[in-house]
Formats: sequence, C-alpha cells, structure tokens
Amino acid sequence: MRVLITGAAGFLGSHLCDRFLAEGHRVVGMDNFITGHADNIAHLQGRDDFAFIEHDVSRFIEVPGDLDGVLHFASPASPVDYLEKPIQTLKVGSLGTHNALGVAKAKGARFMMASTSEVYGDPLVHPQPETYWGNVNPVGPRGVYDEAKRFSEAITMAYHRHHGVPTRIVRIFNTYGPRMRPGDGRVVSNFIVQALRGDPLSVYGDGSQTRSFCYVDDLVDGIYRLFMSDRAEPTNVGNPTEFTVRELADLVLRMTGSTSRIDSLPLPQDDPKVRRPDITLAREVLGWEPRVPLEEGLRRTIPYFAQLVEHQAARTL
Repeated sequence: MRVLITGAAGFLGSHLCDRFLAEGHRVVGMDNFITGHADNIAHLQGRDDFAFIEHDVSRFIEVPGDLDGVLHFASPASPVDYLEKPIQTLKVGSLGTHNALGVAKAKGARFMMASTSEVYGDPLVHPQPETYWGNVNPVGPRGVYDEAKRFSEAITMAYHRHHGVPTRIVRIFNTYGPRMRPGDGRVVSNFIVQALRGDPLSVYGDGSQTRSFCYVDDLVDGIYRLFMSDRAEPTNVGNPTEFTVRELADLVLRMTGSTSRIDSLPLPQDDPKVRRPDITLAREVLGWEPRVPLEEGLRRTIPYFAQLVEHQAARTL
C-alpha cells in the first residue's frame, strides 16, 4: 500500500511511519512542524519508500499519485499545546479532517482518523465503552480539543455514510514512549523530565485522579490492526490497567533514583477524575490487547529523556 500519514513528524505519527514501512508499505509523511519535530523522522529521510511534504492540512491537501490509505494524525495533542494554540487545534480538527477526507474520497483510499479518549470528557461512566457519549464542557478551555475531535468523528462518519468512504476511528487513551516532547505537558514526560533534573514533580490536585498508560509500541500495533480491519465505528485503543497520578509519580521517582519532592498544584478546569478504556471491542474484533506493563514501558522510555536532559544541560554549560 501507499499511505499518507498527516502529523508524521509528531510522537505517534513518526512511530506509525516506522510501522507501515516495516510492514512493507510506502509512506508519504505530512507535517507543518507546529508540534512535530524533524528529528522524529530524520532516520527516514533518503529512503525510497518514504517521502515527506511540509504542509498545513488546514489548507487544501494535494498529494501526487495514487493512495491506498490516509491516516489523519495531525493535531496538537497535549494540554500545553492546545491551550496555547486553540484556533489551530480547532482548525486542524475541522478543516484539516475535511481536507484529509477529501483526499481519501478523491483517491478511493481507506481513511483513519485519530480521535481521543478526551471525547468522553470527565466521564460519568467508568471504564469508558465506545457507546458512552461523554461528559464534555464545550465552552471550557479543554473544549477546543475535545470538540475538535468530536466534530472530526462526526464528519468522518458522515463521509462514510454519505460518500461510502471506508473509515476507521481510533479513540486513543494516554500513551507514552520515546519521541514525546519533554515540555509537552503530558504527565509521563513531565514526571520523567522533572525527576531527571531534580525538579519537584508537579501533581495536580491530590493525585488521586486515575489514568491508564499505554506504551507506544502497543498502541501503534492496535492502530495498525484497526486500519487493516473492516470496522468503521469508533474503537478504543489503550491500556485498561489503571493507576493514580500519585502512583505514577512514586514509580518514576523510584525508577530514576531521583530525590525530587512532589508539589501539589491546583487541579486544572475540567480535568478528568478517571480515565480507563473498555477494550472489549479491540480484543474481540482486532485480537489486540496491550502487552507492555507500565514499569517495562518506563524502563524503555527513561533513557530517551535522560539523553535529552543531558544534551540540554551540556548546551547550557
């Protein structure tokens, strides 16, 4: 297959490029580097089976040649990014998804949209199945991301029903691993970088809120299986093992050997109290479930951030 992956220089997008290339497909990557980074795909440059187009998908997308698949993963995806770039976040979720769907329709390609567990908001149902409609504040600060993704899902299903575009929607839960940005505000990268630097770990509220952390290799495997399946409706992909934020902080401190203290900060508005996927559908339809436990995933991730922190320290000398 020849596939277009938007957001190709981002954390997940770059790992997806690796997976599709490893499976023998050809990849056209697209990114405007608002939150992605060229370093994430530097190892792919010069390959015959990889091409890159620098472009903002909120504008009309043109890709020469045939395409068998379009995977739309372009979007700011961390609170720091979408709170700093609210308009871009809404535009990539609306105009960007529309443009990516247009390419898929024109090329007769399969389309996959990267949605998020944020469509469930601060959930009143736990764990969250795909049938749950969510509890989202549409006008709160986080609404720019939540509603952008909810719109993206709606227009994707409209293209499926009205135009017959073969679509896939993956609802992604908290994911971590190498190539995350150290300052992106996500809890795993925040804690690791703070611990390695000896800075206080920022725990919002009392740390009793829960999250479910999926290692990136597991997540990409689930995404790839969903893309190759026939399921058009939204599908949860994430790790159903639940941890409190305080448990994660304690684990990071232990694994890094850090003596950092833990600082309690005010809980952000609309921050979900619980977050855990019901992956019954992924197990039954895709034969997928995560294999990497949190401690093993952190063991694979910490050296990546240790190298970044070391390089940053060296530059300041």
